[in-house]
Amino acid sequence: MSSALADTPSDTAEVTAALRRAGIGDVDDSGLARALYSSDGSLYRVLPRAVVRPRDADEVVAALEVCRTLGVPLTMRGAGTSIAGNAVGTGVVVDTSRYLDRVHVVDAEARTAVIDPGVVQARLQLAARPHGLRFGPDPSTANRCTVGGMIGNNACGSRALGYGRTSDNVVGLDVVTGTGQRLRLTSGAAVDGTGSGVVEDLRALVGRELATIRTELGRFGRQVSGYSLEHLLPEHGFDVTRALVGSEGTLAVVLGATVRLVADAPYRGLVVLGYPSMAEAADATPGLLRHGPTAVEGLDERIVQRLRDVPAAVVPDLPRGAGWLIVEVTGDTVAEVEAKGAGVVADAGALDSLVVTDVAHAAAIWRIREDGAGLAARTSDGRPAHAGWEDAAVPVESLGAYLREFDALLEQHGLQGVPYGHFGDGCVHVRIDFPFGREPDRGRAAYRSFVEDAARLVARYGGSVSGEHGDGRARSELLPTMYSPAALDLFAQVKALFDPDDVLNPGVLVRPARLDDDVRVAAAPRLLRTGPPTLALAYRHDGGDLSNAVHRCTGVGKCRADPSGVAVMCPSFPATREEKDSTRGRARVLQEMLAPGGPVRDWRSPEVHAALDLCLSCKGCSRDCPTGVDMASYKSEVLHQSYRRRLRPLAHYTLGRLPMWSDLAARAPRLVNAVLRNRLGGRLARWGAGVDQRRSLPSFAPRTFRQSFTPRPGGGAPVALWVDSFTDHFAPEAAHAAVRVLEAAGYSVQVPGDDTCCGLTWITTGQLDTAKRILGDTVRRLAPLADAGIPIVGVEPSCTAALRSDAVELLDDPAAGRVAAATRTLAELLTATEGWAPPSLAGVEVVAQPHCHHHAVMGWAADERLLRRAGATVTRLGGCCGLAGNWGVERGHHEVSVAIAEQQLLPAVRAAGPDAVVLADGFSCRTQLDQLADRPGRHLAELLADALDRAREA
Repeated sequence: MSSALADTPSDTAEVTAALRRAGIGDVDDSGLARALYSSDGSLYRVLPRAVVRPRDADEVVAALEVCRTLGVPLTMRGAGTSIAGNAVGTGVVVDTSRYLDRVHVVDAEARTAVIDPGVVQARLQLAARPHGLRFGPDPSTANRCTVGGMIGNNACGSRALGYGRTSDNVVGLDVVTGTGQRLRLTSGAAVDGTGSGVVEDLRALVGRELATIRTELGRFGRQVSGYSLEHLLPEHGFDVTRALVGSEGTLAVVLGATVRLVADAPYRGLVVLGYPSMAEAADATPGLLRHGPTAVEGLDERIVQRLRDVPAAVVPDLPRGAGWLIVEVTGDTVAEVEAKGAGVVADAGALDSLVVTDVAHAAAIWRIREDGAGLAARTSDGRPAHAGWEDAAVPVESLGAYLREFDALLEQHGLQGVPYGHFGDGCVHVRIDFPFGREPDRGRAAYRSFVEDAARLVARYGGSVSGEHGDGRARSELLPTMYSPAALDLFAQVKALFDPDDVLNPGVLVRPARLDDDVRVAAAPRLLRTGPPTLALAYRHDGGDLSNAVHRCTGVGKCRADPSGVAVMCPSFPATREEKDSTRGRARVLQEMLAPGGPVRDWRSPEVHAALDLCLSCKGCSRDCPTGVDMASYKSEVLHQSYRRRLRPLAHYTLGRLPMWSDLAARAPRLVNAVLRNRLGGRLARWGAGVDQRRSLPSFAPRTFRQSFTPRPGGGAPVALWVDSFTDHFAPEAAHAAVRVLEAAGYSVQVPGDDTCCGLTWITTGQLDTAKRILGDTVRRLAPLADAGIPIVGVEPSCTAALRSDAVELLDDPAAGRVAAATRTLAELLTATEGWAPPSLAGVEVVAQPHCHHHAVMGWAADERLLRRAGATVTRLGGCCGLAGNWGVERGHHEVSVAIAEQQLLPAVRAAGPDAVVLADGFSCRTQLDQLADRPGRHLAELLADALDRAREA
């Protein structure tokens, strides 16, 4: 940013008032908004003065006019996934993703689409698919990045080999320049909407600088750094549209675009090739390009191992090797794809290979690559790794040699990195363990020293410091390593034509900000479990440091994706479309809480509690976030610190201590149920418990499981059926069914004593001192069973997950680890039981809603294998049921709870046949089904027990 602009900031209140006077409806200068938008997917923390979410193009123009008048910077932002710091600024941040998200026209004949800048790329693909078309570029963030953001940094993605970069696929732009001039541009025919001479001035400038442009720009496909002025050469038709793509919002603001669509291939296949190393995989890449692949991606064994280390992850088998190429080929038939795949294998010189034509198998392999940015955010020994030097590119012929020197450079600087990338284009992604958190004073210096050396290395190979994500704050300062003073001066002259007052995204490309200023993680203090205030959780994967834990979030934004497949994270964001309700948004607010001098002060800040209010504590992020953010744990810590020795919300005393109240209700369950079913009694009970009046209260069982269970002597292998409070008091039939199934499998069932609660309701409401005491008692009672080699089988998934995960995080007791290792789900135990065969479920249609904690902590693979082995037809749902224990019944959460259920669960249940079984092991899931779908859910144990009964009757 220019010093003049930095030295004369307008007062925030004046800016906000002026924006509202200009007719802009959604303007937010709250501490919460500033915290949410202080970072993107990059290293940087830059607090804006205000956030604007325009409802139409006129509001964008109005916001720019206000910023021009007041001398305030304006930065455009789509989904905020920019990795180079392209989407943060000190002035007004304009978020197009909330409202400017429409695909206006798909013209199948012309093969074009007219779109708003905030439309998510995946939604554009959905609109084009019925016409047999697609938008070619597809970054790994395609299910949440906006096309306007792709235009900003000239995004490419894995299939640029087949479909080109964004600049190759934009044929028209509606923009407004930094001078307020509206331009409507089409490729090959620039039209100046105001009659001014900016286009002709640009033409004249290019005419004077032809030699510089021809010799320094457009040398290879992934030369993204700087302005792409090669498109303005006479031989390229003076294409202003394409030249503005990749200018990172520094020349003009995109109001709309017309993009090219291409015919999608009917069939795709993957050839996965294993090599001894990444460098040898790179060496083989040029020889494979003659086969016309749409993608050639490189993977390193360290990324694959990171995925294997994620709890409950399912990793597809890969060929032998320590480095892999994933080569995508297309064809009109499967046979053609297989023939192309065989040709690739023949030329590959690989250690081992695999040709994949199955769509699901291919998607599982692609998922490794798509999650690369998150998976690479931890080194092999668990240290955080950072963006900054993230996407350099060299001509593909030099890629192997470059990688070897790059590895040597890392070693020389004492750093680790996990490389992967678009090898067919010579583009390498990497995250590096710069010592920001470990050694803040040395971190910035180490970062600068490395990236300056790395930039010189890339320049020596004729490469580009950015091959995909743009320069932003991370690399603009490095442009002199690859461009001459004449080229840099040319960039400055172009900037002066379009934005002479430096209003648009200052500090990027021209007059760059220092690359080591405003580094978020370098400024974050450590917050250790041993230091004040005393942290309740261990944060064992983060060195006991909450700061390290919340900074796991790198901003890649997978939590902003629309729900699909079996993922759970983050159920509240699709329901509200608010950044504060994404896992990333919550992490940003917690990072701000720990940062000095920001708008979020401490644990009790309203910004913190507003961001966490709609967090369901579902733990979906701990599994689905590629960096392993565990927002449920962070929320528990915040609630613990906020209310420790203070008056708590009413629901904490009622729903948060439900097992205690349930024990009391068990003394007179019929009386309690009568009161709850009474209209006045029920209303009073809901009011007193903090429950929404639209919710019905579940009935207590007439007899608890423990009251009705009678041990049977048997000679089978012993198993401990651990019955939680929910099952015991509300659903004892599930536990009885589990006993029948286990005994039929040859086990002798014993049930641990009454005082074995997991404390989950205390955990989720942040009553962690009490939770530790309760859970510690349970672990001590269960430890002798674990030490005797007796498996402990849970009935309720969330409580089973508490033994497997929360106990280890909360308790400084080695016994917690032993109990966690001995704890199983019913499906895990049965599928591992030698000689056991499931009862037949042939002809049974199962619609399965795995509990969120089941998915996140244990994984649902064993359950799915069991059901399919039994002959059932299984439809597995993702997402969350929306109840999530006490969360969904609390006042203020009902509408969002229902909206979450409508994402996957309720539509699937409505579409299921009347004879279909809705499988829901979680008590919350069954409660939600009963109240919103009027359809019972069944526990796996009940489904198997029913099948056993049918087999006996037959």
